[in-house]
Amino acid sequence: MNKKQVRILLAPLDWGLGHVTRCVPIIHHIHFLGHQAVFAGNALQQNYIQSVFKNIECINLEGYNVEYARSKMGLIPKIIAQIPRFNKCITREHQWLQGVIKSHKIDAVISDNRYGLYTKQIPCVLMTHQLQIRSGLSVHLDKILLKLHYRFIEKFDSCWIVDVAEDNGLSGTLAHPSILPAIKTEYIGLLSQCSGAGTQKETEGKEIVLILLSGVEPQRSILSSILWKKALKSDQHIIYVEGSEAATKPALIPDHISYHKRLSEKDLVTAIDAAEYVICRSGYSTLMDLLAMGKKAILIPTPGQTEQEYLGSLMHQKKIFMMAKQHKFDIQTSLLNASLFAYRNIAYGNAFERHKETIENWIQKLQSNHNRPFED
Repeated sequence: MNKKQVRILLAPLDWGLGHVTRCVPIIHHIHFLGHQAVFAGNALQQNYIQSVFKNIECINLEGYNVEYARSKMGLIPKIIAQIPRFNKCITREHQWLQGVIKSHKIDAVISDNRYGLYTKQIPCVLMTHQLQIRSGLSVHLDKILLKLHYRFIEKFDSCWIVDVAEDNGLSGTLAHPSILPAIKTEYIGLLSQCSGAGTQKETEGKEIVLILLSGVEPQRSILSSILWKKALKSDQHIIYVEGSEAATKPALIPDHISYHKRLSEKDLVTAIDAAEYVICRSGYSTLMDLLAMGKKAILIPTPGQTEQEYLGSLMHQKKIFMMAKQHKFDIQTSLLNASLFAYRNIAYGNAFERHKETIENWIQKLQSNHNRPFED
């Protein structure tokens, strides 16, 4: 008998587009193997994924719509206040999944940090790079958060950790706590839409700086305001990417700045490849993209976002990327510091290919499960 084509639902978290972009290599390999990826997300997420995969089937699934505070001190209280709403979202998406499995003939689920997308009906994987949640308040609280987090994770059949196992990986303690979840857990390597997509840059001897904004509001706009003022006064050739379609395009754009609200996957790869330095947030998906393309970066963590602050500091300590603070950031000073920074080339072997074996083994197991109708 021929094996039936497997239909796999992929649904990423809506906290920035990073969770969407790291699904790109997963979808590519599912399609390469002859199976079908069905994408679930909000309008923004769907628009992005459809720009990469023209004919992909999409289902609307609203996100958690997290709101961030304008100040670092106000962020944790703001997040805590939203926890009841997050729990309602998790319950809602769990109920949503039951109907979608039947209506869209879904055979398995890969959930990127969406904790309600589990069921006993079909195999469900949670994909994450963050097992240990860092509160920034105390080690004791972090231990409590780890236990609470595992209660959500262990409702799934297995957990795919987006990192390498060796040398504490790229994420440090975030993905390498002392105790792993009590379900099948696997490090699947690093994921990047930019992996293997380098281009030949033609910069005519110019040193190009790419300013790549991302993340949720209001912090994205706050950083944009700071960087735009600095960019206007800079003597560098700058590619400036707002990272938001809702942003207002500046009325006056000088010749040394190439301004974009967003870039397609292909154009983003070209821009990253052309840049001598990339100025950006320290989101995990961004770090993987930069590492995949071997770029030098200046990281500006979102104030109060403990994960980004930890990753920024970790990258600086490991000499992988340089970190700078948002409140006193200056382009020229940071570029001078970056020119003196001892950037270290780091390689994790075939880190950006390891997910392929994981997906292949998982799908083979799905097809060999005689309790499921995979055989024609």
